[in-house]
Amino acid sequence: MKIDSTKLDRAFNPQCVAVVGDSKQTNFEWLRGQLEFTGKLYSVQVNPDTIPEIKALGVENYTSLIDIPKPVDLVIVAVSRTVAPRVLEDCIKKDVAAAHFFTAGFSETHTEEGVELERMLKKRAEEANLHLIGPNCMGIFNPKLGIKQSDDQYTDGSGLVGFISQSGALAVTFSLEAHLQGLDINKSVSSGNGIVLDATDFLEYLGGDTEVKAIGMYIEGVNDGRKFFETLKQVAERKPVVIWKGGHSEDGDRAIASHTGALAASRTVWDTMVRQCGAVAVSGTEQLIDTLKAIIYLPSVKGNRVAVAGGSGGQSVAITDSFAEVGLRVPPLTQESYDELATFFNVVGGSYRNPIDTAGPVRRDMRRILEIVERDANIDNLVLICSTKPGRQMMPAQLQGSLELASHIKERTAKPVMVFVFLFTPDADREKRDIIFRYQEIGIPAFPSIERGVIALKNALDYHHLHDGK
Repeated sequence: MKIDSTKLDRAFNPQCVAVVGDSKQTNFEWLRGQLEFTGKLYSVQVNPDTIPEIKALGVENYTSLIDIPKPVDLVIVAVSRTVAPRVLEDCIKKDVAAAHFFTAGFSETHTEEGVELERMLKKRAEEANLHLIGPNCMGIFNPKLGIKQSDDQYTDGSGLVGFISQSGALAVTFSLEAHLQGLDINKSVSSGNGIVLDATDFLEYLGGDTEVKAIGMYIEGVNDGRKFFETLKQVAERKPVVIWKGGHSEDGDRAIASHTGALAASRTVWDTMVRQCGAVAVSGTEQLIDTLKAIIYLPSVKGNRVAVAGGSGGQSVAITDSFAEVGLRVPPLTQESYDELATFFNVVGGSYRNPIDTAGPVRRDMRRILEIVERDANIDNLVLICSTKPGRQMMPAQLQGSLELASHIKERTAKPVMVFVFLFTPDADREKRDIIFRYQEIGIPAFPSIERGVIALKNALDYHHLHDGK
């Protein structure tokens, strides 16, 4: 089937959406999820006991999709699998741009009935050139327009990331976790079984979307490996693509088969092909988020030499070891920098070697210290530590000072600047999220642990080595 980008534009940026088959058994999850939709929302439901409750939500209901008076851009189908073929025919008659089938129970069940129903859906949709998303998926998320995969998702802004996931649950989880860290979705799609439109088609579409600056993917397997990697190479030449491949083991491959029915590939072969195409391979949600943050927010990462400033002695050792383990260096500064630092850095317990231990009163001179380090010829990247003593919360004035200092250094230099956040309080996770979000607001990627920040920088370096100078 030939993919029509105009139809996909309508699906991802709809003016009219219809939800077919939503019911009170699921608390009208699909209708409730679209109540903030900026366009026109309709319901299609034939159960007379359910219709009054739909109207109570403020949604106009029709008993047939055909009767909706407006052209429909996106249909969300939440009926049982036995009814799905009838709804598909109505979508074809109505000439909708695309239909998202939340309905499950097809080839992923490995039952004769499920496989045959999926075959029928695929054949009929392709004959009619209907752009079918799924089945067995969570469909589209466009926060700017209020189209959601889950009522838990946000609609208060639009980011830079396009996200493609074969897992519906992971699509939702990624959007929520990334949002908490200041990395927002522009458009996201859960492709499920991908019987008509698969990950390759969505990769091609988002690759051409000028609003999407980077693409993240969760892939379990692809139907046409050659087509996927050819598309990936073309898209990765235009914008960053970061991919998490599910299924690291024989057990993982078996889980994939029962989840979406996708064919899996060897992890080693997959990662090699991804790198050859100019994309970045990662191994989990955290790496996916962190790598996208680093690539989007940092300028080009040109070298592997890192200066670390602001931590204590123990943190400095752990950070140095972590960088070394992934092939990054924490080298000595130039003698010129040491001579300048020696004129004022004389605190007992502190150190102006690299990492720079800025304990006690010397923090008053942090701006001066970082200005010296920033221009040091031995340094390619700067890592700032935002931390408190054990048991102490980050006070607003301290955080504001740290933010202003980081912003000042970022404005002075073309070198990448990033932040590691260390807190040791009962509510540290929530506090870290808030602090990380504040750094992201000023365009500086911040990370909640040494390991996460180190891997993100290494992945960004690998990405820029692949693409800079082409």
